Amino acid sequence: MAKNGLITVESRFGVTETIDRLTEVVKRAGLLVFARIDHAAGAHDVGASLRPTELLIFGNPKGGTPLMQDRQLAGIDLPVKALAWEDAQDKVWLSYNDAHWLAERHGLGAVSRDAVAAIAAGMDKVVAAATGTDPL
Repeated sequence: MAKNGLITVESRFGVTETIDRLTEVVKRAGLLVFARIDHAAGAHDVGASLRPTELLIFGNPKGGTPLMQDRQLAGIDLPVKALAWEDAQDKVWLSYNDAHWLAERHGLGAVSRDAVAAIAAGMDKVVAAATGTDPL
Protein backbone atom coordinates (compact mmCIF):
# COMPACT_ATOMS: atom_id res chain seq x y z
CA MET A 1 0.00 0.00 0.00
CA ALA A 2 1.30 3.46 -0.89
CA LYS A 3 2.09 5.38 2.28
CA ASN A 4 0.50 8.58 0.97
CA GLY A 5 -2.31 6.78 -0.82
CA LEU A 6 -0.98 7.48 -4.31
CA ILE A 7 0.38 5.04 -6.82
CA THR A 8 2.48 6.59 -9.59
CA VAL A 9 3.58 4.76 -12.74
CA GLU A 10 5.87 6.12 -15.46
CA SER A 11 4.26 6.31 -18.89
CA ARG A 12 6.00 5.64 -22.20
CA PHE A 13 3.70 8.21 -23.81
CA GLY A 14 2.95 11.91 -23.58
CA VAL A 15 0.28 13.19 -21.24
CA THR A 16 -2.46 13.48 -23.86
CA GLU A 17 -1.72 10.08 -25.38
CA THR A 18 -1.63 8.48 -21.92
CA ILE A 19 -5.08 9.88 -21.12
CA ASP A 20 -6.35 8.94 -24.61
CA ARG A 21 -5.16 5.37 -24.06
CA LEU A 22 -6.65 5.28 -20.57
CA THR A 23 -9.97 6.55 -21.93
CA GLU A 24 -9.99 3.85 -24.58
CA VAL A 25 -9.15 1.00 -22.23
CA VAL A 26 -11.63 2.00 -19.51
CA LYS A 27 -14.43 2.30 -22.06
CA ARG A 28 -13.56 -1.13 -23.45
CA ALA A 29 -13.70 -2.46 -19.90
CA GLY A 30 -17.29 -1.21 -19.62
CA LEU A 31 -16.51 1.74 -17.38
CA LEU A 32 -17.98 5.21 -17.78
CA VAL A 33 -15.87 8.30 -18.41
CA PHE A 34 -17.41 11.13 -16.42
CA ALA A 35 -14.93 13.91 -17.17
CA ARG A 36 -11.58 14.79 -18.65
CA ILE A 37 -9.92 17.92 -17.31
CA ASP A 38 -6.92 19.59 -18.93
CA HIS A 39 -5.35 21.50 -16.05
CA ALA A 40 -2.64 23.01 -18.28
CA ALA A 41 -5.30 24.46 -20.59
CA GLY A 42 -7.07 25.92 -17.57
CA ALA A 43 -3.83 27.50 -16.40
CA HIS A 44 -3.25 28.92 -19.87
CA ASP A 45 -6.75 30.43 -19.83
CA VAL A 46 -5.84 32.51 -16.78
CA GLY A 47 -2.42 33.52 -18.11
CA ALA A 48 -0.43 30.99 -16.08
CA SER A 49 1.84 28.20 -17.19
CA LEU A 50 1.67 24.58 -16.14
CA ARG A 51 3.41 21.55 -17.57
CA PRO A 52 1.02 19.12 -19.31
CA THR A 53 -1.41 17.78 -16.68
CA GLU A 54 -4.69 15.99 -17.42
CA LEU A 55 -7.18 14.30 -15.11
CA LEU A 56 -9.58 11.53 -16.10
CA ILE A 57 -12.56 10.72 -13.87
CA PHE A 58 -14.13 7.33 -14.53
CA GLY A 59 -15.81 4.35 -12.94
CA ASN A 60 -18.94 2.29 -12.69
CA PRO A 61 -21.74 2.50 -10.12
CA LYS A 62 -21.58 -1.29 -9.85
CA GLY A 63 -18.08 -1.01 -8.37
CA GLY A 64 -18.40 2.18 -6.34
CA THR A 65 -21.88 1.82 -4.87
CA PRO A 66 -20.96 -1.05 -2.51
CA LEU A 67 -18.21 1.12 -1.02
CA MET A 68 -20.66 3.96 -0.42
CA GLN A 69 -23.22 1.55 1.01
CA ASP A 70 -20.56 0.51 3.50
CA ARG A 71 -19.42 4.07 4.29
CA GLN A 72 -21.25 6.77 2.37
CA LEU A 73 -18.40 9.26 2.82
CA ALA A 74 -16.29 7.08 0.50
CA GLY A 75 -18.16 8.94 -2.25
CA ILE A 76 -15.76 11.88 -1.79
CA ASP A 77 -13.12 9.70 -3.47
CA LEU A 78 -15.38 8.22 -6.13
CA PRO A 79 -15.53 7.91 -9.05
CA VAL A 80 -11.92 6.92 -9.64
CA LYS A 81 -9.48 9.59 -10.81
CA ALA A 82 -6.17 9.28 -12.64
CA LEU A 83 -3.79 12.18 -13.26
CA ALA A 84 -1.28 12.17 -16.12
CA TRP A 85 1.43 14.75 -15.62
CA GLU A 86 4.82 15.74 -16.97
CA ASP A 87 7.63 16.46 -14.53
CA ALA A 88 10.46 18.98 -14.84
CA GLN A 89 12.63 16.34 -16.58
CA ASP A 90 9.95 15.79 -19.26
CA LYS A 91 9.01 12.36 -17.89
CA VAL A 92 5.31 11.51 -17.92
CA TRP A 93 3.62 9.83 -14.98
CA LEU A 94 0.15 8.48 -14.24
CA SER A 95 -0.96 8.76 -10.61
CA TYR A 96 -4.08 7.44 -8.91
CA ASN A 97 -5.41 6.60 -5.46
CA ASP A 98 -4.57 3.18 -4.07
CA ALA A 99 -7.92 1.39 -3.54
CA HIS A 100 -6.61 -0.31 -0.39
CA TRP A 101 -5.55 3.05 1.03
CA LEU A 102 -9.05 4.41 0.32
CA ALA A 103 -10.55 1.44 2.14
CA GLU A 104 -8.37 2.20 5.13
CA ARG A 105 -9.06 5.94 4.92
CA HIS A 106 -12.80 5.40 5.06
CA GLY A 107 -12.79 2.45 7.45
CA LEU A 108 -14.44 0.15 4.94
CA GLY A 109 -15.35 -3.21 6.38
CA ALA A 110 -15.36 -6.80 5.21
CA VAL A 111 -18.48 -6.18 3.12
CA SER A 112 -16.35 -3.98 0.81
CA ARG A 113 -13.32 -6.26 0.62
CA ASP A 114 -14.19 -7.88 -2.73
CA ALA A 115 -15.13 -4.56 -4.36
CA VAL A 116 -11.88 -2.93 -3.17
CA ALA A 117 -9.84 -5.87 -4.49
CA ALA A 118 -11.65 -5.68 -7.84
CA ILE A 119 -11.04 -1.94 -8.13
CA ALA A 120 -7.34 -2.38 -7.29
CA ALA A 121 -6.91 -5.20 -9.82
CA GLY A 122 -8.83 -3.27 -12.48
CA MET A 123 -6.70 -0.18 -11.94
CA ASP A 124 -3.52 -2.23 -12.30
CA LYS A 125 -4.74 -3.47 -15.68
CA VAL A 126 -6.00 -0.20 -17.14
CA VAL A 127 -2.98 1.77 -15.92
CA ALA A 128 -0.57 -0.79 -17.37
CA ALA A 129 -2.34 -0.57 -20.73
CA ALA A 130 -2.46 3.23 -20.69
CA THR A 131 1.19 3.69 -19.77
CA GLY A 132 2.58 1.07 -22.14
CA THR A 133 3.77 -1.31 -19.47
CA ASP A 134 1.25 -3.83 -20.80
CA PRO A 135 -0.11 -4.18 -24.36
CA LEU A 136 -3.58 -2.85 -25.13
